[in-house]
Amino acid sequence: MNSEKIVGLTASVGFQIGVRRTVSLSQGKAWELLTSQKGRKLWLGEIADFTFEKGEAFCTKEGITGVLRVVKPDEQLRLTWQPAGWPEASTLQIRLLPAASPGKTTISFHQEKLDTMPRREEMKARWEAVINGLLELAQK
Repeated sequence: MNSEKIVGLTASVGFQIGVRRTVSLSQGKAWELLTSQKGRKLWLGEIADFTFEKGEAFCTKEGITGVLRVVKPDEQLRLTWQPAGWPEASTLQIRLLPAASPGKTTISFHQEKLDTMPRREEMKARWEAVINGLLELAQK
């Protein structure tokens, strides 16, 4: 029996991935950035009118569907997230955590219920690119 642990594989929620980065923004400013049209387009995709309220369902131009499960302004979003072609929805959680230094916030993307290791790697690259994009927007 092979007892090696597979990176990112959990006993209960399939594969998971977490990506986080600290930015020089307050939690409020980080929330504004994340939920702004430009910020939202980076992580969610192109979508018309969208309200950040629990129970809000969405379908982006790119074919990503889901439902907001938790909305805590300045702190947390938790939603189902399913691109077209995925067999099941994953769970995406975005948290804005106060950093040790004043005026800084850690943006954290955590996704679980991913079906395969290649999917985990794909999503790791996506969330790293999203955070880099958010950092670029924050500097404008």
